[in-house]
Amino acid sequence: MRHVYIRGILAVIWLITAIVSGVSGNLEMAAFYSIVGVVLLYSAYAAWKQNGKGGR
Repeated sequence: MRHVYIRGILAVIWLITAIVSGVSGNLEMAAFYSIVGVVLLYSAYAAWKQNGKGGR
């Protein structure tokens, strides 16, 4: 379960970095950071659901 938390934390860090890049005007990198953040967030969610902790 620890890997799910690590992936979630990394996703939040990438998404915060995307926001900072967007505010500073570097939109290309903001888009890249957003994509990486969303992929990590989806990965954490999928692992969370696979472990049986996410509902059902």
